[in-house]
Amino acid sequence: MPMKGQDLKVSLISNSAQETMRVAKEFGLQLKPGDIVFLQGDLASGKTTFVKGLAQGFRVNPKKVNSPTFVLMNYYKGKVPLYHFDFYRLDPGTIEAFDFDEYFYGDGICLIEWPERLGIHAPRLSYLVQFQHKGENKRRLCISCLLKHRVKSSR
Repeated sequence: MPMKGQDLKVSLISNSAQETMRVAKEFGLQLKPGDIVFLQGDLASGKTTFVKGLAQGFRVNPKKVNSPTFVLMNYYKGKVPLYHFDFYRLDPGTIEAFDFDEYFYGDGICLIEWPERLGIHAPRLSYLVQFQHKGENKRRLCISCLLKHRVKSSR
């Protein structure tokens, strides 16, 4: 059932990292510059694996994709700039010291792990991808598209 403000919600089971990457690559085909994707899930739930597949669709070697846990952001130069954030280690009290707006509202696509750490400073959302462990290699992926932000898009 779609949630309020959403026009699309897809839930699926991935049985391997390769399958997660394939789903992400296909999902990435609909993304455009200015889109923001929140990635929510426990540690080791497949968020960075998903980014690897998505980046591959933008002509980025997935071997170059890794979690920016200690540096906050990795930039991947592909068909479209990809900004991969990981806010797991971000102290919410220091968020105001950073200016992420040029990335959040710029010419690329933002992929944000642990977006809840941004609190009130979180950017407007285009997509939400939620990850749940269902076994050693099995994950449930729920992908949602927010209607109110997609309709306003002029891209």
